[in-house]
Amino acid sequence: MGYLRSRPPKDLIAAAGFLIVLCLLVFSAVWVYKAIFNTPPYVDSDKYPVRGIDVSHHNGIIDFNKVADSGVEFVFMKASEGITHRDSLFKRNYEEARKVGLKTGAYHYFRFDCDGVEQAVNFLRAVGPHHYDLGLVIDVESSGNADGVSADVIKNRLVNMVDYMNLLGYRVMIYTNFDGYYDFIEETMPGCPLWICRFKENPINAEWTFWQYDHHGKVPGVKGDVDINVFCGGTEQWENYLQGGIWPYKQAI
Repeated sequence: MGYLRSRPPKDLIAAAGFLIVLCLLVFSAVWVYKAIFNTPPYVDSDKYPVRGIDVSHHNGIIDFNKVADSGVEFVFMKASEGITHRDSLFKRNYEEARKVGLKTGAYHYFRFDCDGVEQAVNFLRAVGPHHYDLGLVIDVESSGNADGVSADVIKNRLVNMVDYMNLLGYRVMIYTNFDGYYDFIEETMPGCPLWICRFKENPINAEWTFWQYDHHGKVPGVKGDVDINVFCGGTEQWENYLQGGIWPYKQAI
């Protein structure tokens, strides 16, 4: 014997319709973000033919043979952070990258809430007495950093770290993004070599040496996303840079 099914209440139908529309709007917003705002800028390979990556333990075990075979020429590797932290894969990344002929550089994530000289000591102990073609880099950014530290304190600690390393004869570069440059670097350390992170076709109205333009690059040998960078200059300038020339950056303070 059959039975009658009651119709769903109108408010239930309206709620279901609202959820469907909301899901469509969220999907559209995500698509627009990925397609427009998260799309890396066009980088002219003729103008900037020297390409590289930067990595840390977050990228896992890397097959540097495949990385080198893909045309990548350099790699920056995280060595340390703050006054105690060391990247667990730094030693392996350095040794494997050198084996396949990649040009190497090491970076330290600068903590706003730590003394600058103590951070320099940690960084230098982490990198050890090895050769770094691209020198040593201090990563200065607010993302993931301590809150509540004044800009003056941050800049003072950063200057102390750079000064300490320069006095010991190390070639220092600053990595930062667009806001970080104007907040902490522009007036404090004019002329310090710059590695800029920005996802615009014109990275910054300032002199730069390396440009990180993509956080979601794909490179053989690296699982998942990896940061993509280029050098500011052609192959002749690249060779000059590796030999210690001053193109295209200025002397560190």
